[in-house]
Amino acid sequence: MFPRLLVVFLALALAAPPAVRSQEITGAKPELNDSFREPDVERYVERFESESREVFTRRDEVVRALGLEPGMDVADVGAGTGLYTIPMAAAVGPRGAVFAVDIAPNFLRYIADRAKKEGLNNVCTVLGGQDSPNLPPASVDLVFICDTYHHFENPAAMLAGIHRALRPGGRLVVIDFDRKEGVSSEFILEHVRADRQTFLSEITSAGFELSAPEGEAAPELEENFFAVFDRQPSPDDPPVRRRRRGADR
Repeated sequence: MFPRLLVVFLALALAAPPAVRSQEITGAKPELNDSFREPDVERYVERFESESREVFTRRDEVVRALGLEPGMDVADVGAGTGLYTIPMAAAVGPRGAVFAVDIAPNFLRYIADRAKKEGLNNVCTVLGGQDSPNLPPASVDLVFICDTYHHFENPAAMLAGIHRALRPGGRLVVIDFDRKEGVSSEFILEHVRADRQTFLSEITSAGFELSAPEGEAAPELEENFFAVFDRQPSPDDPPVRRRRRGADR
């Protein structure tokens, strides 16, 4: 295993669960995630990596808008088939790392095999839960969530865990369906629990501030919204100095 990833892997095993922030948010119903607990991976590859899916066809623009630099550590929460894990791993290079977080071991095995075939040794798979992404404190510079936030059954706990995992000055990037009554498809209206503003309010109430992309301008998406948040300081922040992006490790 890539030496630095081995150190982080050990930290993952020892990480304590994050404290849940006080605000209560009604999350997704558990049945929404039933098909993702033991997914048919090939079926989801066809579904997620289809030309009919906006976040697939615009993936290059999305990755550029993340402003990734060599040496960064990134978490792909709700990584699925690794649609974004793989290009992000290429972008941060061998001195960086991408942690593919998902609740489905099937997806994680697929991502590990995919990374190996691509010759990428900087991908670490992490079995997440509905209450925590299971990442160590101050372990990443950026957390990316694509079409997954609306699947969180316990958003407050997940956001607390994400805030805890981000280093001071870190960023959270969220892409999710832009639910609009009378405009969105029937699938989105039935599948997604709330609209964009509700999601933004939930996230900003959890220690994040709405910001702007550090890379290229955010892609103009039709079915989804693209939002960037800066992690705000917390009184219980560990005394960790954030690594300079691109610095030697």
